[in-house]
This record gives sequence, C-alpha cells and structure tokens, in this order.
Amino acid sequence: MKFEHLIEINDPRNPLIPLMTRAELWRGLMFRAEDATHFLPGLDACIILERGDDRLRRRLDFGQAAIEDTVTWRHEEWMRFAVARTDAHAGGTLTITVEEPAEKHLFLRFAYETTLGETPGDEDAAYAEYVKSAYRESDIETVRVIRSLLAGNTRH
Repeated sequence: MKFEHLIEINDPRNPLIPLMTRAELWRGLMFRAEDATHFLPGLDACIILERGDDRLRRRLDFGQAAIEDTVTWRHEEWMRFAVARTDAHAGGTLTITVEEPAEKHLFLRFAYETTLGETPGDEDAAYAEYVKSAYRESDIETVRVIRSLLAGNTRH
C-alpha cells in the first residue's frame, strides 16, 4: 500500500497558528527519531542501538512486542523510517519531507509504503482505509506534539 498526505505547518496568512521555523520543525522531527515515546501511543521504550551521522537504528518496545527500525535523514529536508517485514510486522517505510513552497509557508509530506494488501486475496487489504486514517491521525498528533515540545510543554 502506498499513501501520502500533506500537513500544513505554517500559514503566514493565519495569525492564530504560531509560525515555526524550518530549524524548529527539524528539531521536533529529530526528537521523534531520538525518543518516539512522546509520539507513538503504547510505546514503552525507544532504544538507540546504533548511531551514525545521518542514521539511527532503534528498537521500539510495545509491551511484549519489539520492532527494530532504521531512521535515515538529510538535514532539514527529509527523514525516513524503515521497518523490515517480519511475522509480527507488515514492514514498510515512512518518509517525512519538509516542503516550503513559499518563504515561511511550511508543510510536512508524509509518504507511506507498506506491504499491506500486496498479496492477492490478502486480508490486510480490507484494513487499508482504516490504516490510512490511523496514519493521518498519528501524523496530525506528531505535529501537535512538536508544537507542544517547542512551547516548552514536556507533558503530552
């Protein structure tokens, strides 16, 4: 399954939305990579297994279930989360791209590619719309958490 959508971060014409700089937005995305517990409900621990200049390998502990993923990025441009398919996880990637079509008018593009529904007759295909909706809600929550963290609120 492939799915993507945009979330508007800044609308310079709307004074009710606090403007965020590209650097602030990027700091929030890096925080998501470093400690996903603030962003993923049910996540008990996010353990960094390996660190490089532009990548992390992590273990995400959800109770008895654990998932390993790799996070790669190009500074202030994009971040990719990749999980291999296992018996316990469908596998796939999420790429978050920072877009700025006009000065201070920031967007995040969330692009998902998963193995859901790839097999003919696969029962996962029936869940595609539900999964897309859950992804969209999770991404809206990601932006809310980033705004909250930047405002100095460490409670979520």
